[in-house]
Amino acid sequence: MANITAAEVNNLRKITGAGMMDCKKALAEADGDVEKAIDILRKKGQKIAANRADRATTEGCALALTNSENTYGVIVALACETDFVAKNEGFIALNQAILDIALEHKPADIEALKALPFQGSLTVGEKLIEQTGVIGEKIDIAGYTTLEGTFVTYYIHSNKKIATLVALSAVAPEAGKDVAMQVAAMNPIALDKDSVSQEIIERELEIGRELARQEGKPENMIDKIAQGRLGKFFKENTLVEQEFIKEPKLSVAQYLDSVQKGLKVTGFRRVALG
Repeated sequence: MANITAAEVNNLRKITGAGMMDCKKALAEADGDVEKAIDILRKKGQKIAANRADRATTEGCALALTNSENTYGVIVALACETDFVAKNEGFIALNQAILDIALEHKPADIEALKALPFQGSLTVGEKLIEQTGVIGEKIDIAGYTTLEGTFVTYYIHSNKKIATLVALSAVAPEAGKDVAMQVAAMNPIALDKDSVSQEIIERELEIGRELARQEGKPENMIDKIAQGRLGKFFKENTLVEQEFIKEPKLSVAQYLDSVQKGLKVTGFRRVALG
């Protein structure tokens, strides 16, 4: 059995909103696996305060940018140890410089980005090592993602801890910004229900069945009730089915169609720190 620490219990409590003892028992039952512990709490009907809460604990800065044609966008998140450094103008400028390099060269992943030239003979990775010595804190690229499409736009939250990219099927700047803000605020797990993995679907159905049994529902109704809960899960967690935050009477898909007939989201990306 895993040795469960107070820090691990507190972390699970922050993620789920469940009680300390419930979190400790769930972690023990899950042998220390946080994801399994969350499912155990959900099956037992415990409060989940942040179903899709970001679990990263690092400080830092997340920035996004698109090319001049708005057909390609990048996000780079630079992590550090303290909020003091994260808000430093020099740190933000370093993140912006790396973002510009990423947009120009389109590296395949973080390691490829670190291998690109930064200035003089220094690579991006070497610059990070240099700045670690200058700042006195470990800094590193914690997130990097890209998105391509007919029309790509971005949103950076005011605290620079969340950055998003959204691709639309046609040019629609205001709608694109609205949906990019939606992605930042509501953290969808997928574009639509067809994009949700079968593993997640089976997990949600299992949780739905278990909750229905605990509620004393007839066995012949269990699957139907679980399917109903799955539908609610899709509505809350897939982008196009979510309630549009600026007009909750509309789904995101309905909002886009009201802006321009047939306008659709073709992709999105989200990177968060903190």
